[in-house]
Amino acid sequence: MELTATTHVHLVHVDPDLNMARFYGIELQPTLFGEVSVLRAWGRIGTNGQAMMVTYEDEVEAAEALQKLEKQKRRRGYVPVSD
Repeated sequence: MELTATTHVHLVHVDPDLNMARFYGIELQPTLFGEVSVLRAWGRIGTNGQAMMVTYEDEVEAAEALQKLEKQKRRRGYVPVSD
């Protein structure tokens, strides 16, 4: 299976006034059974943070979940690492 949608998003939210330095990563991973998992990792920059995985039946559902999560985080002030 080849994933065609955006397969990796890495966001950060840094605010020195609030002593905030957070990261949020979202990635699509194919499973051995033909499904697609959305792997999320988050935490303070410089730590291992936490992780969570949710598996979807197909790539379309997983890509929609990834886009929804990215949109939520951007509304909360997260920006892509490249910005």
